[in-house]
Amino acid sequence: QVQLVESGGGLVQPGGSLRLSCAASGSISSINAMGWYRQAPGKQRELVAVIGSGGSASYADSVKGRFTISRDNGKNTVFLQMNSLKPEDTAVYYCNVNGRNWKDGRTWPFSSWGQGTQVTVSS
Repeated sequence: QVQLVESGGGLVQPGGSLRLSCAASGSISSINAMGWYRQAPGKQRELVAVIGSGGSASYADSVKGRFTISRDNGKNTVFLQMNSLKPEDTAVYYCNVNGRNWKDGRTWPFSSWGQGTQVTVSS
């Protein structure tokens, strides 16, 4: 089983910055894509950014140029640097990690979600 622990959310004024972190732990064999999603009240969960094992990243159009996703493979951690935050960025942010973990002597694919962290952008 793979566990994810998120941190870094909070309240920030418009134009401010926050950095989210998500650390994966457990019997991990390998990690492929790592991503961040968000869900605002009354809306569906949406993809914010994703980064592959080689470091290639893609972003939702709404955050391009403002958010940067990165990863530390040695620490199984993914980050989301959020700059120039807007009120419409207010949401619960979830990390998602995909890979393979060890169980019963072999590896199995997994896809795990973090518990979510609240980001509120307001003056």
